[in-house]
Amino acid sequence: MRNFEYYAPTKVVFGKDTHLQAGRLCRSFGASKVCVHYGSSRTVKSGLLNEVCKSLEAEGLSYVTLGGVVPNPRLSKVYEGIELCRRENVDFLLAVGGGSVIDSCKAIAYGIANPDIDVWKYYEKTETPKACAPVGAVLTIAAAGSEMSNSSVITNENGWLKRGYRNDLCRCKFAVMNPKLTYTLPAYQTESGCVDILMHTMERYFVNIETMEITDSISEVLMQTVIYNARILLKEPSNYNARAEVMWAGSLSHNDLTGCGTAGGDWACHQLEHELGGMFDVAHGAGLSALWGSWARYVYKENPERFAQFATNVFDIPFEGNYEKTALAGIEAMEDFFRSVKMPTSLSELGLTLTDEQIHCLAFKCSFEDTRTIGVFKQLNLKDMEKIYQAAR
Repeated sequence: MRNFEYYAPTKVVFGKDTHLQAGRLCRSFGASKVCVHYGSSRTVKSGLLNEVCKSLEAEGLSYVTLGGVVPNPRLSKVYEGIELCRRENVDFLLAVGGGSVIDSCKAIAYGIANPDIDVWKYYEKTETPKACAPVGAVLTIAAAGSEMSNSSVITNENGWLKRGYRNDLCRCKFAVMNPKLTYTLPAYQTESGCVDILMHTMERYFVNIETMEITDSISEVLMQTVIYNARILLKEPSNYNARAEVMWAGSLSHNDLTGCGTAGGDWACHQLEHELGGMFDVAHGAGLSALWGSWARYVYKENPERFAQFATNVFDIPFEGNYEKTALAGIEAMEDFFRSVKMPTSLSELGLTLTDEQIHCLAFKCSFEDTRTIGVFKQLNLKDMEKIYQAAR
């Protein structure tokens, strides 16, 4: 058993109508002027933004609003937010949305707390922030888990580089989770979110070291729960219990609980998908499902026993003495699940037809211009990355 540290300081307020407590929560964490950051016009049209702002007014808090966050959130919007917050003397960021909005909020929070440093340098990992303004979240999409994680992912339009940064300073002070706020999501977005939740656990699960039985069990049950409820939501988008299960699973999958004793996890699929998202602006979960099977088949022989355990404990595939056969059956079962919820299992199904030149460009960027490897289950260099992208076509 390996040593580990677990830190999850975010206060969670879960259930129906909990978004009406946003103002009280901001006040309780010392806010005096809030920037309410959100994404699409749906937040306005649904009345959610108005209800959140009224909760701020009820607590005597002044606020400004900034909308327009898009999937794969842009650095230009972050810069706009930093300028707005400095001009308006904002001291608290409130994200009303999903992972993209929360990630954008975290980046703005870094920027206003460290005025002498270009925030992008943190994502390039050439600088380290000394502080971060406080952030809270009203979650409207179950997917990224950013509401309880220490990570943020931003896309720089200059070169279309999608980069992530992890630091405990940016963890949300609170996360409000009302499953009813996810009812109106399109099916594609709901299922893409379910894939993202699964992958946050799978990235931590597929390691080549001895793990803790309790952590494995938590991970396996979490994956089964998401798979079961993702299928329900395809047919019953307003099923409160299914929405609630998926929303809570999204937070648990990325608050490091499923990484206890795994030394952090693999993360190769996420790194590979970040380049797809940066270059082609695809939905993150869909990009992950399009790549995962090709990655799994490329690496599983490094430890077929681990993949066989996944097959047996997550998909109830009987083990009949052949680890490789069982491992492959588990990979196929996961791809069958992706198909069952209308998620792609190849880049062509994602709508991409990549040239050899584009594949090389993706791998070149992912390898940081051939200066790094990714993954721990099997370390992947630039050539390995190219082969996975090619297999995923």
